[in-house]
Amino acid sequence: QVQLTESGGGSVQAGGSLRLSCEASRSTYTMNVGWFRQAPGKEREGVALIYTGNRMKYIADSVKGRFTISADHAKNTVYLHMNNLTPEDTAMYYCAASPSPMTGTPSAALFNYWGQGTQVSVSS
Repeated sequence: QVQLTESGGGSVQAGGSLRLSCEASRSTYTMNVGWFRQAPGKEREGVALIYTGNRMKYIADSVKGRFTISADHAKNTVYLHMNNLTPEDTAMYYCAASPSPMTGTPSAALFNYWGQGTQVSVSS
């Protein structure tokens, strides 16, 4: 069992920045670790992902150029850096992890472990 703990959400004005953190109870280097978000009435969307062993990163087109993902594997922590936020980024953000081999666009169904979520609210 893997425990994931998110932090860093909050309320900001449009154009602002936030950094979300996801601390895992085991090595993040040996897992695919990603961020998903879900707004009310919408499907859960994969936002960013670091694949096992840092071999590749995925950033969704909807946030490309504004969001980046990084990891400090010594701390078992993955970060989502969010810049130039817009009201459309308002959602609950979830960290997810899977030790299984994975390629391509991340699908929520492939992730075994989930955090409790952290709310991001962006006002215009």
